[in-house]
Amino acid sequence: MKDYSEKRDFYRMQVNSTIQITDNNGETITGICQDLSAAGMQLQVDRPFPVGAELKTVMEAAGDQFPPLETVGEVLRCAPDETGYILGINILEVR
Repeated sequence: MKDYSEKRDFYRMQVNSTIQITDNNGETITGICQDLSAAGMQLQVDRPFPVGAELKTVMEAAGDQFPPLETVGEVLRCAPDETGYILGINILEVR
């Protein structure tokens, strides 16, 4: 049984890696993936995205042994912080 502090179905992994984010209009920006789980990710970005927006992401692997992580996700939340915005993303598809 999980203790009270961790009620999630999947554990989050702190990654702090650069990630490419493409919106439905084809605009691509660079952000930081702060953490990643099997079902979602938290991204730090320079501009806001609307809740419900579908985003494609590509995060390069640290070495050549693994392919990049490519996902399609939905914005669940977008909150301002001191350096931009924090997005909560629900992963819909891993490519």
